[in-house]
Amino acid sequence: MFLLRHAKSSWADPALPDQERPLTERGERSARRVATYLESELIRPELVLCSSARRARDTLDVIRPVLPRRSTVQVAEGLYGAGAAGILDRLRAVDADVDSVMVIGHNPGLEDLARDLAGDGDEAAMEQLRTKFPTAALACFDVSTPWVRLHEGHAFLTHVVPPRRLPDEGS
Repeated sequence: MFLLRHAKSSWADPALPDQERPLTERGERSARRVATYLESELIRPELVLCSSARRARDTLDVIRPVLPRRSTVQVAEGLYGAGAAGILDRLRAVDADVDSVMVIGHNPGLEDLARDLAGDGDEAAMEQLRTKFPTAALACFDVSTPWVRLHEGHAFLTHVVPPRRLPDEGS
């Protein structure tokens, strides 16, 4: 399972509704870094659940070319503004035959969910979650329980990848 926080979004237009804020140039660069990472690490989610907010959809658009063609992508209104419990409820509704899921969403819900699910994990990854879950960060978990029985502490946090730790495209 993968939790991807949307990339950095713009506050340049104060009249723009929050749900319609686009990515900044920095956000687009970070999303491209994450896309390169997903491709190089062969991260291939079967299902992608994406918030309906523009910044989440823009992040999805950047990573979509590296997703498998067979990936199912669902833009879900309920993920915009969802807390940890709401995201967890959505994950519990995933079909049992789906092996891997990526959620593209927002803080504080994603960060709270990552902390809640990580019953154990790589110490550096756990420390990263305790410190900050920045925009365009990717939290990667091993989940051995069926989705319907996913609860707090039922996932192993393997790593957290903040975009600043990734090379620029072309580097």
